[in-house]
Amino acid sequence: MSGSLDARFTVVAFHAHPVDVALMTGGLLARCSRAGHRVVLVTATDGELGLAGDDDGAGAELAARRARELDDAASALGCSRVVRLGYPDSGLQPDPDDRDCFAHRDVDEVAHVLAKVLVAERADVVTSYDENGGYGHPDHVQVHHVAARAAELAGTPVVLEATVPGALFTWVLALLARFGHQLGTSAPLGSTGLFARGDTITHRVRVGRVAASKRAALAAHASQRRGGGRRRLVDHLATLPVPLFALVLGREWYVERGRPAPSRIDDVFASLRTSVGARS
Repeated sequence: MSGSLDARFTVVAFHAHPVDVALMTGGLLARCSRAGHRVVLVTATDGELGLAGDDDGAGAELAARRARELDDAASALGCSRVVRLGYPDSGLQPDPDDRDCFAHRDVDEVAHVLAKVLVAERADVVTSYDENGGYGHPDHVQVHHVAARAAELAGTPVVLEATVPGALFTWVLALLARFGHQLGTSAPLGSTGLFARGDTITHRVRVGRVAASKRAALAAHASQRRGGGRRRLVDHLATLPVPLFALVLGREWYVERGRPAPSRIDDVFASLRTSVGARS
């Protein structure tokens, strides 16, 4: 293998819930698979506590539905394998006494499970979430910690933490709220401490060319588009015309652990290419 642009890598995307795959990393995964890299999805839970429509079921029935939706989304993104760890969904505010839910599991315990996947796949990259877990969901925060530890255990060289510039996200929410749009209140745990500071972001990845694949992956999560008594964010995004979808979601942001920031580079394999090139 050389350090050239022709090198092929394996990306393992670790997510808390099925719909997070498309929302947070769908463009990157579609772009990687289109370029010939191997993409593997790992979900910690099946999202059985998330909002859903009246006909989508609950508990195990909803989990099974969302597992099928994830398979469809993975197909749209060109993924090679889907792994479900099957931990219980924690919900936005888990019971402190519930030690079984994913958010309250021992980090090392789960990290060893994920590390087995990383080793089996000979993963070059694992994706997770920023230190705030994006908008603070307990399962997302747990993913952040578990992925970092699993990468240490498996020797996976690159950890990419999916995020958006926190200030930009807060500004967009405030603008939407000012104009009375319901999405202005779409941060369920509050609008402070969201995502990452701009000066910590290392990658700004252009994904406009795979917008149709990312939108198809979002649309596959039909049960996530319903429930809650109002139109959901996922449904708003999944029904945008592709050119507008590409304009709105044509960038994805990542923090690479250990990489100087803010560099805002587009190539998420830059560290790998430099390392391999130095050895060749």
